[in-house]
Amino acid sequence: MPENTEVLVIGGGYAGVMAANRLTQRADVTVTLVNPRPSFVERIRLHQRVGGSHDAVVDYSKVLAEGVRLVVDTVTGIDAVGRRVTLATGGTVGYDYLVYAVGSGSADPRVPGAAEFAYPIASLEEVQRLRPVLDAASEAASVTVVGAGPGGIETAAELAERGRRVTLVCGEVLGPYLHPRGRRVVAKGLAALGVTVLEGPDSEVAAVTRDAVRLADGRAVPSEVTIWTAGFGVPDLAARSGLSTDALGRLRTDETLTSVDDVRIVAAGDSAAPSDLPFRMGCQSAVQLGPQAAETVLSRIAGEQPRPVDVGFAGQCISLGRRAGVFQFSRRNDTAIRLHVSGRAGARLKQLVCWSTVWQLAYEARKPGVRTWWSKDAERRQLLQARRGEAPAVAEQTA
Repeated sequence: MPENTEVLVIGGGYAGVMAANRLTQRADVTVTLVNPRPSFVERIRLHQRVGGSHDAVVDYSKVLAEGVRLVVDTVTGIDAVGRRVTLATGGTVGYDYLVYAVGSGSADPRVPGAAEFAYPIASLEEVQRLRPVLDAASEAASVTVVGAGPGGIETAAELAERGRRVTLVCGEVLGPYLHPRGRRVVAKGLAALGVTVLEGPDSEVAAVTRDAVRLADGRAVPSEVTIWTAGFGVPDLAARSGLSTDALGRLRTDETLTSVDDVRIVAAGDSAAPSDLPFRMGCQSAVQLGPQAAETVLSRIAGEQPRPVDVGFAGQCISLGRRAGVFQFSRRNDTAIRLHVSGRAGARLKQLVCWSTVWQLAYEARKPGVRTWWSKDAERRQLLQARRGEAPAVAEQTA
């Protein structure tokens, strides 16, 4: 092992920043973070940028450790044999270990007209394309938001609170993650804001046109601006680079987050599929997976066996505009329970979650390796034991 170890982190989201910061624990490790943009994007605030109440951007100097080298570029290929990546600008960057944290983005809608006439908002650039369209539309313009998850609910509420005429098309059910009690609170909050909610199998989107959203039952919902929040996908970088991925394109790893193909590649965040049993996409899992991916790398550098991943959940927080929200509590295995906090208290909790997530990144930058207090889900190991022989084996350490 060389005196200095080069670790490359691909992706500067929640998982990538946490991983990069934790890697700075060792003075003999050089950390390079490659990210397409020069600023950190608070994805959990992008709905606020849509509505104009927050810019959802933080300077990397506030969340990234001083010892991390930031390269603003896009990785277009991974050469696992040569241990280097190619960049969109034409250069290459070598590594001894690679942390694959490319995150997630908008999924291919696979609905006629959606790619042409609907505006996805899973990334900062997508929101930036939408904003001028909203600004140009009259206040009376019909706005349709497609998607029943937090992104759809929060975006619909944000716009309705600002006087927009909004229809939320859910497909099957509003807030599928939520407990029925939490779902009723969300429905009531949206109704109070004037949002028309369409749910049930007949409200599946069949097509999108320039001025309408057509549903499975033949109805046409007038829509001068259509916003698409249904589903997430991951970049195909791993698959294009010849690495094993799951059906969605996430990098397949063992329980230490190590690629099943290469012990030098570790994954974290939305783009990781440990033991073919990936965690729910979102910052709650990302801020836990990032540092644990880094610990796997540090263990291998030290010649030690990495520990299995340990991630637990507290619930899901959904804003209903700036004055109300719902915090849906869950078991550590990410199953929603009856308990929830709503109204102004829910809104304050949502704001606390947004603030504390950035605080966690900054804390890890200042004190890498100190934070270990995330919750843990003991049931995951029981589930994996029940699937004996199905999960990928822990990768053996090689040179």
